[in-house]
Amino acid sequence: MASTAIVLTVPGPHGDREVRLSSPDRVLWEESGVTKRELAEYLIEVAPAFLAANGDRPVSLQRFPGGVDGEWFFSKNPPKGAPEYVRAVDVVYPSGRRHPQLVLDEAAAVVWAAQMNTVVFHPWPSRASDTDHPDELRIDLDPQPGTDFADAVRVAGSLRELLTEVGLTGFVKTSGNRGVHVFAPIVPEHEFLYVRHAVIAAARELKRRDPDRVTTSWWKEERGERIFVDYNQANRDRTMAGAYSPRALASATVSCPVTWDELPEIDPGAFTVRTVPERLRTTGDPWAGMHDTAGRIDVLLQWWERDLEQGLGELPFPPDFPKMPGEPPRVQPSRARHSED
Repeated sequence: MASTAIVLTVPGPHGDREVRLSSPDRVLWEESGVTKRELAEYLIEVAPAFLAANGDRPVSLQRFPGGVDGEWFFSKNPPKGAPEYVRAVDVVYPSGRRHPQLVLDEAAAVVWAAQMNTVVFHPWPSRASDTDHPDELRIDLDPQPGTDFADAVRVAGSLRELLTEVGLTGFVKTSGNRGVHVFAPIVPEHEFLYVRHAVIAAARELKRRDPDRVTTSWWKEERGERIFVDYNQANRDRTMAGAYSPRALASATVSCPVTWDELPEIDPGAFTVRTVPERLRTTGDPWAGMHDTAGRIDVLLQWWERDLEQGLGELPFPPDFPKMPGEPPRVQPSRARHSED
């Protein structure tokens, strides 16, 4: 018996497009009952804000053919049969290999990705026109065991003040789980390694100012009950869930931009595929106009050089990355054989 399918009419800059959606009633989030059709309709509703944040960037698609409780894989390259409105751009991976990567420019392309069972969208911090130079400095505040979202919020407030000091404007969103993501628009003039160094410099300064709450330790068992500033998320080809991207969590939460004023009061679990469209309709997009102005990372790079002079060198890269100049001996995230994930 042939599977059921529907055709969704998706508005866009070139007029309406019809996108086929197979198995629309398939439940992707078993616990909350959210279906593939609901996901596609969510993406159509939030498309303007979603594309403002994630469009015109190389993007990796995290796909879940059997729903979020099943196996998943990443798609980076355009598959055979992709529609003509789904484009690609060549990127250079950490290995030095060059390969085309997907770019989403309009709502129909995002819905096509949902047809491919994409749940989480991972955009690069650089534009398709200049993939080697990020135009966003991104900082991931990751609560460790014994800490929670409220702890990450407090650190985010301190980070916002620090970024303001160095001439950057921070924008904040929930991770969709317990963490907080802080982005700052930057002039795309530095390669990834320099932006990573800027993140490390900010993380070290944040730790100096609040050592009881902040850690930059790569070893999990050395982090303690503190917020880990995950500097490795700033690496080339390392991405986090984009703004308005759903997450593969039971309640179908969304990584949702919020204002700094509302951040201390929110429940990150309240932002879901079913609730975020109404939030956008009533309150608007807190990240609208985010890239109207951009700052420079010069001061953070000066801090990086200062720290080098004081004996604080490079921090570890992920184990699957090639060795970088000045990198200390390679380590894993945990010394323990059975690490806590």
